[in-house]
Amino acid sequence: MAQAAGGTSATYREVLGATGALLPVLSFFGRLPVAVIQFGSVLLITRTSGSLATGGTVACALALGQVAMGPVVGRLADRRGQRSVVLCCSLLNALAITCYTLGALAGLPTPLLVALGVLAGATVPGIGPLARARGVALVRRGSADERVVNTVLSLESTMDELSFVLGPALIGVAAFAGHPAYAFGAAALLVAGCGSAFALHPTATATAVRPATAHAPREPRSRRPRMPREVRLVRLGLVLLGVLLGGCGAGITALTQKLGQEDQAGLVYAAMGVMSAVVGLSMAALPERFGLALRWRVATAAAALLSLLLIDTQSMPGLYVAVTVFGAVFAPNLITGFGLTERAVPRERLAEGMTFAASAFVGGQAVTLAVAGRLAESHGPAAAFTVGSVAAALAFGVALLVKAAPAAPGVTPVAATPSGSGRGA
Repeated sequence: MAQAAGGTSATYREVLGATGALLPVLSFFGRLPVAVIQFGSVLLITRTSGSLATGGTVACALALGQVAMGPVVGRLADRRGQRSVVLCCSLLNALAITCYTLGALAGLPTPLLVALGVLAGATVPGIGPLARARGVALVRRGSADERVVNTVLSLESTMDELSFVLGPALIGVAAFAGHPAYAFGAAALLVAGCGSAFALHPTATATAVRPATAHAPREPRSRRPRMPREVRLVRLGLVLLGVLLGGCGAGITALTQKLGQEDQAGLVYAAMGVMSAVVGLSMAALPERFGLALRWRVATAAAALLSLLLIDTQSMPGLYVAVTVFGAVFAPNLITGFGLTERAVPRERLAEGMTFAASAFVGGQAVTLAVAGRLAESHGPAAAFTVGSVAAALAFGVALLVKAAPAAPGVTPVAATPSGSGRGA
């Protein structure tokens, strides 16, 4: 066990040696605003409009704006490089969040709030999936093996989990201090500062594709490498995992309200997220012979079985236990889904593939939160949890069809900077 732990630590050191110590910090704080605005929108709009239905509608519009534009951001990053795309989106997103917050405080009509929500979601710079693409490119540039690549994905998924623990916490602190709008102001500052720093970091050129000639014309769309069947199957699986999390989120909110403990909903999310993050970090210790396809089948099957615990939960202690146990299988599902995507997409479409995968997950979650929330109001928390369990079972069915392909061929990434000078700051 000690030897395995030592090997895992060495692998993480190898990853940090390739990325530099500063890059993960910037990417974490750069992606934190997404968690703040996704989780805080319902609370902000409900507080300012007095309507929970309006809050849910506007929050769903924000998420769908992110889903619609996420793949476009990834495609632009593949074609033009991450630096200019992320820098532009970070500054636009900071402005959009500010306008969205001011619009909510001004009590604008619902259609205008929906439009501002779509704009705030559409300008999200996609730092999470782009950081995955950048980290993978950096370690592959050093001829790293698959275990190191999986460690990059584990680290990135863990930072996602931690951001979605800290995001609701920031909203809760802001609401307690006076108003959830305070957290939105902090989110705007973070995405402008840390998002821009992520864009300007020396490793931003790690995923750039070297053109065939200095004046080569842009390749026609019909000649771009096609996404393999496995990529589309994994996207479907990630949509279903988003439905699973959305159903669980709606069920948790409904059950805490039913028990008169709605203030603990954030703590319940945090318990699930912390366990998921801990297990996510441990994924790097899995042996390579435990392949990605088999790993996803095991993870989706475990999620389908453990989600059944939530359906019969009737008390707060039982809810904490059930979500903590369930959280242990959620990170393995996401990490493996992104791992399968990374292996199958053509190298010159890596950022697009990662952002599309993230959008698939967010889209499934956003739509389900709205639908399952209404279902929970009519039929109780168990109905929302059942939606999640059915989605997990379907995800297992999709996982049975997925085969892990060898790493996709493609264009060799350009080195970020000469002599490895792009490693950190």
